[in-house]
Amino acid sequence: MTAEARAPLVALTKISKHFGEGDRRVDALREVTIDVLPGEIVGLVGPSGSGKSTLLNVIACILEPSSGHMVLDGDVVYDNRWLKADLRKLRLDKIGFIFQFHNLLPFLNTTENVAMVLELAGASTGEARRRAVELLEYLGVGNRQFAMPATISGGEAQRVAIARAIANRPRIILADEPTAALDSKRAAVVMDLLGQVANEQKAAVLVVSHDEKIFNRFNRIFHLRDGYLESTEAIPRAIAV
Repeated sequence: MTAEARAPLVALTKISKHFGEGDRRVDALREVTIDVLPGEIVGLVGPSGSGKSTLLNVIACILEPSSGHMVLDGDVVYDNRWLKADLRKLRLDKIGFIFQFHNLLPFLNTTENVAMVLELAGASTGEARRRAVELLEYLGVGNRQFAMPATISGGEAQRVAIARAIANRPRIILADEPTAALDSKRAAVVMDLLGQVANEQKAAVLVVSHDEKIFNRFNRIFHLRDGYLESTEAIPRAIAV
């Protein structure tokens, strides 16, 4: 395997984030250093208030860190200040998002929900819809391509949300509690799909979760507490090359 293929897609060095100043200052992240490799699916876990969602939003370039260094897919995007002028384009090109609730637009069918992301990136309507149908087939919900969100199950909706997240072939996929609203069987299916995407697309997948039943699906688990990276736990599992 080439060095480039094994270079981290997400590399954070001493990332800190605080809110407020003086007596009202809250340190949400304290010099967090992590990296995530292509094909790797990792968990961000810890008690409420530990900094998990803040860290995810920093990696998503939604929250600006207070200090540190961040590299995404080979690009230095933050070094004690933003180095990229167009963060919206960076997110659209490099990052896919999956949330606890699918957040599908209720007035669009499943194909249109996925195609919308591609059209925002500049694809024609026809090209976007072809890619959307291809992804829905890939994720096992091709038979629901004309269905409205209100008419599909929670598990199906989460698969559509995954299709939307990977539509632009992002190298980095961020998932915030993607299985919290699902039963054990559906949660396992979603995690299998995320593992499949990480493997086949050589993406880095980061999952914030309290859901202990999915922890065995991770390659590594980053344990956060009070804004610190408390420990890193490796789960015996091969990363496909």
